This record gives sequence, C-alpha cells and structure tokens, in this order.
Amino acid sequence: MGKLTARKVATLKTPGFYGDGGCLYLAVGEGNSKSWVLRTVVHSKRRDYGLGSVQLVSLAEARELAVELRKVARKGGDPAQHLKRETLTFEEATRRFHAELSKSFRSEGHSQRWISGMEQHAFPKLKDRPLETITNSDILAVLSVIWVSKHDTAKRIKQRLASMFNWAIHAGHYSQTNPVTGIESALPSIKYKAEHMAALDWRKMPEFMAELSRRQGNAARCLEYIIFTLARSSEAREAQWKEIVDVIWFVPPQRMKSGVLHRVPLSPGAMKVLEQMEGLGQDLIFPSAHAGPGVEKPLSDTVFKSLMDRMKYFDLTTHGFRSTFRDWCSEYAKVEREVAEAALAHAFGDKVERSYARSDLFERRGEVMEKWSRFLLGEEAKVVKLA
Repeated sequence: MGKLTARKVATLKTPGFYGDGGCLYLAVGEGNSKSWVLRTVVHSKRRDYGLGSVQLVSLAEARELAVELRKVARKGGDPAQHLKRETLTFEEATRRFHAELSKSFRSEGHSQRWISGMEQHAFPKLKDRPLETITNSDILAVLSVIWVSKHDTAKRIKQRLASMFNWAIHAGHYSQTNPVTGIESALPSIKYKAEHMAALDWRKMPEFMAELSRRQGNAARCLEYIIFTLARSSEAREAQWKEIVDVIWFVPPQRMKSGVLHRVPLSPGAMKVLEQMEGLGQDLIFPSAHAGPGVEKPLSDTVFKSLMDRMKYFDLTTHGFRSTFRDWCSEYAKVEREVAEAALAHAFGDKVERSYARSDLFERRGEVMEKWSRFLLGEEAKVVKLA
C-alpha cells in the first residue's frame, strides 16, 4: 500500500493498521475510531506510541511528529517522555526560569532589572514563539540590534539567554544544543574600553560634604552615610536600625555583593548622621518620604542623581565616591592596600592568600574610617584647593 492521503484517511472504515511509511500507522478501530500510532524499535524492543486522534492531529502533523520521535529514539532517548514534555513559549520559559533564579538574587531590584531587560530586548521578537522552535538565527536577531549601540546591555542579555536555555535543556523543555553557544562569532568585534564610574577628586570632598550637610531630606543624609561608611547604594538604602549595635553596623550577607556578613566601624561622622535620622523610621534608617501612611520602603536609587544634579555636580555617581576614597588612601592617607580594600568590602590577593588572610581587619579599618571622617568634615590638615 502506498502512502496515505487525507481522502484515504477520511474514507477508511475497516478496522486495522494502515501504514504511511516511516513507521507511522493509521489505526482504525471499531465504531470508525481513528488515531495515529508510531511503531518503532527502542532499545531493541518494538514499541507503539499513540500520537493522537485523527480529529486533533492532521496527517501532516502526524508525519512531522513521527520523524521527531524517531530522532529521539535514534539518540537513545525515550519517545514516551518526549511526548509528555511540556511545550512552553519563550516568555513562559523565561518567566519560569526567572522565578527560580530570583530566589538567589540579593534584592527585589536586581530581580526586576533582570526580567525587565528581557522584556525590553528579547520579548519583542521571541515572546510567543514555542521555545523548541528558536534557533541561533533568532538569538542573533535579538542581539544584533543592540550589540554595537548598547554593548554592555547586549552582553547581559546574551548571558541571560544562555542561562535560560541551559535551564530549559536540563528541564526537558528544549532538546537542541544551546542556541546562544558561539553566537559572538556572528557578531561584530567590539574593542572594549573600560569606563570607570565618574568620581570627585578627593581634594574637593570636604567642600562637597559641607554643601551636602546643608541639604535637607533623607536622600542627603543617606548619601552622607554612604560616603562616611563607603557602602554600596543598596546596602545603605535598605539599612535597618536593628543592624546597628553600639558603633558597629552589621550588614547582612543578603545585601552584600560577596554574600558574607560585613562589619562596618562607624566613625563620628556616620554616627552623627544616624542621630539625625532617629525617630523617622521604625525599621528602615532611611525611609522614603513617598511611601503611604504606615508603610516603610527604601529610597529609590535615583534620588542621589537628582540630589547631585541640584547641587550642580552633574557627572558624579554614587558608586564613584568609593573610588574617591581609594585615591585618598593612596595619595594622601597612605593606607595599606589590604586595609583600603577591606574597607570597601573587596576581596584582595589571590585565592591562596585569601585562604590564609581570614581577618576582616576591623580594628585597622576603624582607624582609617575615623581619619576619613575627620578629613571629610574638614578636621584634617588643610587641603590644597585645585585650580
């Protein structure tokens, strides 16, 4: 018997198996029930796999599915498990992976930035596509649009796509090789030049801090605290009163980039800021003034840029003050490298050196932080102004 046709499928009524070739059969049962069956050999044994009713699966679809399952069997896989596999769209897979990944994120903001990047750059082209149909060319179409103009963003999207497809492969939602692998060979080469965070010259810091102290509002006080303690933005914005014990700030691991508890010796300047914030927040030290009644939420990261713009320091970044401190340590205070790096909560030295140097140098950092505080408040030796 030759291959089946749509007409023959519709007219066959005698019970039996009718071959179409390629191990695909039409099974006609009593009462004119009709369904598709793949009859093939898996691990040296003949197996029959139901592919669905004729009412739901067309002849063309049955042929495609039969070819797909035979490939699975040839690779040593189980067609039955392949049939049970859940079919996800790109968006469904991405959001499911993001939900799992979010459990390891340090903050809600980090989680939101991760998914918003995918929504902005990957969803417009791939959102409703079945995940299994996505290939290298689809990934290239997403990345090529931003590879040159927004290279850092493109690299982050590429990394997120690669991670998501790795998850999908291991979870059984994607049976091909990762379509992100090797994609850079099809993209333009970018000569990357590191761009450092804009930072204020350390000689100008007393003048800046004097002006900052005259500014009103929680954002100004939080920025002062960031500069006195050398904290990262999120570490300070989400700081809570219960983390302050005497003159030590215990920053919990979940807010630290290193994932390790960090002790910060609080200088007189930092303690003065805390005194000014007493009574404003029950839990948060620097609560946002825009939260609803009885609700506390952290300041937005954008408040510091707005504050510095109002102060006419248009090119500065909050993170840049950490760089300013590092320059001050090297050029003025002559602070040992390991102490300066520990004050910034940076790991220093190679793996072997770090395995032996387990102290957080707390006492020595306390001395440096006090000297940094005196310098910022203009209590150190006179600073020569820049021309």
